[in-house]
Amino acid sequence: MRSSRHDESGHADLRLEAGRPEAAWPVWSSLAAVWSLVYGALGLFWALGGRGFPLGRANDPSAALSVFGEARADVGGPVIAVLGLLGVVVAVAMTRPRGRGIVSTALVGFAWVVAAGLILVVPDYRPLLGLAYAPIVVVGELFNWPPDVSLRDVLPWPVLNQVLCMAGGVLWAGTAVAYRRRTRGVCARCGRSDEPAQWTAPESAARWGKWATLVAVAIPLIYAATRYAWALGIPVGITEEFLREGQSIGLWWAGAALATLAVGGALLTLGLIRPWGETFPRWIPIVGGRRVPPRLAIIPASLVSVLVTSAGLMFIRLVITGGLAETFAFAEDVGWAALGPELLWPLWGAALAAATLAYHYRRRSRCEHCGRL
Repeated sequence: MRSSRHDESGHADLRLEAGRPEAAWPVWSSLAAVWSLVYGALGLFWALGGRGFPLGRANDPSAALSVFGEARADVGGPVIAVLGLLGVVVAVAMTRPRGRGIVSTALVGFAWVVAAGLILVVPDYRPLLGLAYAPIVVVGELFNWPPDVSLRDVLPWPVLNQVLCMAGGVLWAGTAVAYRRRTRGVCARCGRSDEPAQWTAPESAARWGKWATLVAVAIPLIYAATRYAWALGIPVGITEEFLREGQSIGLWWAGAALATLAVGGALLTLGLIRPWGETFPRWIPIVGGRRVPPRLAIIPASLVSVLVTSAGLMFIRLVITGGLAETFAFAEDVGWAALGPELLWPLWGAALAAATLAYHYRRRSRCEHCGRL
């Protein structure tokens, strides 16, 4: 399964042989195949008249936010069924490495296109709102605030469908990465080769990761500053009339709650380049002084980067297509700050993803499987 040799320094270099399916069990491609099969079956179900089609104005009250606002089950269902079946075929094909030829390139390209579509195109900003409002709603239910609002209201089926699609996108991205590793003879577990790129070295990652982190911290603070100002009655970037309207319905208190989450996220993001992002401060009970598990930072930061990017792309799309005023009644003549900061969210997401990747490169240790550092 593996061949081993020792270099001049005496360290073992265990190289995974490409083309050997038993060398690394294709978990990602298997899960992607199952996901595609399930959604393909759902597409067929919807095409045959089954209930629960999550797209389009007839099924989604907020369909105007989505790229698929005009989708219908009689058309969308068959398309989903065909794409799901194609996904199963490709995912199964990717369980066995096929070198570096045209077929291999096509398979990886398909996987990345599907991943990008499911993660960045299918969702709008509602999964991000659901993640942000869920803790507020859970705590607010103890005080009946906001009144008559439950988790079902912030995470209805059309939004849950978007979350499931994003999960499928993650599976397809993992499939593409795992397949590339197996076909190029790198370690199946860490993806490292004998000659790693210079930019992945810890010292290099620390340099470019610092700038990415600072950008990822600044953008949510800009958003938070405007929302805090409105909660305090200061019309920063909006009209006085719009400020009064929001005050009359308590809108700015909800905005302040979201701003607090943004500030908290910015503080956690700063930890990607600070010592307390690698070692828990000693004043924290139980874990104080211990090393921070890298995944404890990497997983939530990656999730947020995906959510804010897809949300920001939605706002940009609505601006380009002229649908912003139709979707948001307050979008006209209320001031730049109402939706301006959201147009920066794709940059925020990209910067946060880069900062998280740099953190990963700095924190990773010698691979227990291949011995590479």
